[in-house]
Amino acid sequence: MPRRKICVVVTARPSYSRIRTALAAISRHDGLELQLVVAASALLDRYGSAIQSIEHDGFDIRHRVYMVLEGENLVTSAKSTGIGLSELATVFDNLKPDAVVTIADRYETLATAVAASYMNIPVVHVQGGEVTGSIDEKVRHAVTKLSNLHLVSTMLAAERVRKLGEEPETIVVTGCPSIDIAADVAARPALDFDPFERYGGVGPTSDLSGGYLVVMQHPVTTEYDEARQQVDETLYAVKDLGLPVLWFWPNVDAGSDGTSKGIRMFREREKPDNLHLFRNMLPEDFLRLLCGATAIVGNSSVAIREGSFLGVPAVNVGTRQQGRERGKNVVDVGHDREAITAAVCEHRRRGRPDRDVLYGDGKAGLRIAETLSAADLRIEKRLTY
Repeated sequence: MPRRKICVVVTARPSYSRIRTALAAISRHDGLELQLVVAASALLDRYGSAIQSIEHDGFDIRHRVYMVLEGENLVTSAKSTGIGLSELATVFDNLKPDAVVTIADRYETLATAVAASYMNIPVVHVQGGEVTGSIDEKVRHAVTKLSNLHLVSTMLAAERVRKLGEEPETIVVTGCPSIDIAADVAARPALDFDPFERYGGVGPTSDLSGGYLVVMQHPVTTEYDEARQQVDETLYAVKDLGLPVLWFWPNVDAGSDGTSKGIRMFREREKPDNLHLFRNMLPEDFLRLLCGATAIVGNSSVAIREGSFLGVPAVNVGTRQQGRERGKNVVDVGHDREAITAAVCEHRRRGRPDRDVLYGDGKAGLRIAETLSAADLRIEKRLTY
């Protein structure tokens, strides 16, 4: 019996960590053939060059798709989606996969799902059914309706996908593959490397032994014109807290140019002695750094997903993760420097929360590979309204 050809499209730095253990499980599975496509910001150095991590992990990349227009605004996001749809259609025509896997809720995810759907290729969606507000939620639910198989992270996400009219037998709760990596880190949490020496970055180096903050703040597409003002509030808050700050560069979304400019101008204006900027890290290194942090601040889902599993205090700023299921590690605040500062201080007073397995138990990658091997990957959908 021929192996099923599974084409996985990785389009961004977070997407890779969300799917890496599934890639490994697919590549090892006797009944599956992995066709890995790397596209969009995952290819670009300014957004962390996730492709370096992919190559470091030894995966064979079948195609590279350059599709991101410069500008980081609403127009370039829409046009990049169109370019991705066109380019990916050509890739799928060449590879002729039995199924295409698309991840989460980015505009590249939508381009992947549309291209495969119009070519009568079954679409497998990882991380559907979650609620976060903004354009991401619209994209995620649109991809759900374009997909034939739904590999979700939580029971509540599964219920939402069912309520969207999808057949119950096409919905499988696998957990989130990023938790698999977090589980490995939790078993060996000690920070066994110098992040400044290994990854360079920009800004003063600090002694991390007395505690430190990790910051990841991305623009919100529906608030893109406020990105610079919003990042200023976080910058002033973490500067005033006095702890070393390890800040990671934003995603390529509408408004990221404003976020990036805000960071650069703050450094020139305030000359903070506790702020160091990184573009990217290998997933294990980043999670090991996160595991030892006093808190993570910003609006990345990593604070809610991996952070909850690792028991890392999280200060979630603004609306980007609005509605997402969360554990007890999260305190929500608005874009206000005093509120951010107070939330970090409250976390320090409380101490570290217990770990939460809300998003998985560390075996999602294996479940995804087994499901892809056994699932009925038909094109027709019987909707259950």
